[in-house]
Amino acid sequence: MSNSYEVIILARMGEIALKGLNRGKFEGRLISNVQYRLRPFGEFRVFQSQSRFWIEPKNPEKKNFLEDPVWADEVLQAVVQVFGLVSASLVWRFSGGMDEICEMAVRFSKDLVASDGAASFKIESKRGNKNFPLQSPEISALVGGAVLEAIPALRVDVTKPDFVLYVEIRDEIYIYSKKVMGHRGLPVGSAGKGMLLLSGGIDSPVAGYMMASRGMVIEAVYFHAYPYTSDQAKEKVVELARIIGRFSGRLRLHVVNFTPAQLDMYKNSPQDMLTITMRRVMFLVAERLAEKTGCKALITGESLGQVASQTLEAIYVTNSVVKMPVFRPLIGMDKEETTILSRKIGAFETSILPFEDCCTVFVAKHPKTHPLPSHAVMAEENLNIDEMVEAALLDIEVIDV
Repeated sequence: MSNSYEVIILARMGEIALKGLNRGKFEGRLISNVQYRLRPFGEFRVFQSQSRFWIEPKNPEKKNFLEDPVWADEVLQAVVQVFGLVSASLVWRFSGGMDEICEMAVRFSKDLVASDGAASFKIESKRGNKNFPLQSPEISALVGGAVLEAIPALRVDVTKPDFVLYVEIRDEIYIYSKKVMGHRGLPVGSAGKGMLLLSGGIDSPVAGYMMASRGMVIEAVYFHAYPYTSDQAKEKVVELARIIGRFSGRLRLHVVNFTPAQLDMYKNSPQDMLTITMRRVMFLVAERLAEKTGCKALITGESLGQVASQTLEAIYVTNSVVKMPVFRPLIGMDKEETTILSRKIGAFETSILPFEDCCTVFVAKHPKTHPLPSHAVMAEENLNIDEMVEAALLDIEVIDV
């Protein structure tokens, strides 16, 4: 007996399954995002069936190219970076009855033993097709018996097996073993667009990742103060934008020449209010830029009480200068929690590179930690804020990453 099979990808969606009448829109967006993410690998058919997404190569000549483990791993990693998916697996798809299921399970298990040196296993079966004559426990028993008979070195371990062999019987039959976990969330593009104030630190890239995970399309603005900050600092931020883009998809970075504004503030604003004044001007520039690009909110990496400019009073005074909502997804997190997320998304090593951004170069030695709105008004008396914002908006480099 010999049975043919195809290697495809099974992806599992998360909270989209809980959506009501709008669920179809979320599913459509997720399919589009997966297809976009897989464009470097070729054309794929992505379709939804029974709360699962199935991904298969379109080109008949490449139906089994996913059997190449290196190539398959790259494709699978690209899939699980798409927000909205809980996990994904490489699966064998074939047709037949119990004889074919047992044969393919044995072949699959032999491959695992040869590649991973597995010594124990268990079977988990799911009968989605209720017309199949056997129930799940019976399927598992028959498949397990066939594997044990064919591979005597294996033993059954239902608590801590070296591998679990999953058998799903639907319109066709699917077997697989490994689940690669995804990042959950909602599909990017299902929740509007936001403008991320991106610096070279640990926090703001994580904030961008978190808002993208809630379905938000991300654009970013970086305030560059050359020559007080180097081109290396700028390249560091560009790389952080690329890292966010692995999850959010296409990302446009706006690099603002902030040197004239910072020098003006440094000379004509009280030192203890310099950080607050600078952030207020940044917010104004970011809001204007957001309006031009269709963004409906600003995003920052602020965490309450983490630094002097992030006390409740400082946040209130900074926030009061703009009308647009400001999302702060890290507001209740400590630095360790943020660092863990930074490592998870692969941004940490870039974020800690020793290239200072404009915020750190022009920081006040003794900043006011509990400013009042009246303090901000007085600090800006000798500044032409409108002119400063307009000049900054006219000196922007746009980078698509």
